[in-house]
Amino acid sequence: MEIGSNLDAAIVRRMQESFERQGLMAHLGVEVAEVRAGLVTLKMKFRPELTQQHGFFHAGGSATIADSAGGYAAYTLFPENSSVLTVEFKLNLINPAQGDWLEATGRVVKPGRTLTICQLDVWGVSGGSRRHVATGLQTLICMKDRPDTGS
Repeated sequence: MEIGSNLDAAIVRRMQESFERQGLMAHLGVEVAEVRAGLVTLKMKFRPELTQQHGFFHAGGSATIADSAGGYAAYTLFPENSSVLTVEFKLNLINPAQGDWLEATGRVVKPGRTLTICQLDVWGVSGGSRRHVATGLQTLICMKDRPDTGS
């Protein structure tokens, strides 16, 4: 399957159902903006509760949505009876994270049977402008025969 191609509705539904079980995503007000094969974009609207002392989005929020975007990008390529866990990730904060919302995109660069590598990018969006605020790399593991059921 080509990265960025359309997905079967069942795969999108499985990903969305898993996402909805994440309490932290709900707590932060994160929404799914786009789901394609090996490519997921999440959106987190600005709220004062998500900032650090200078009024920028806190790096923890940027890292959290980047990690989840990459995890779900990989998950879209995994077999039905599996789940995903992050093995490691590194995120470079390249500009202050500010805007009306943050947009994090995870894109699979190397799918694998066990380990998958994703590129992570976070953008600060205000009106019609976007500013690249973070970029990174992530390694994920496919947990075969361990369905993502929430229990």
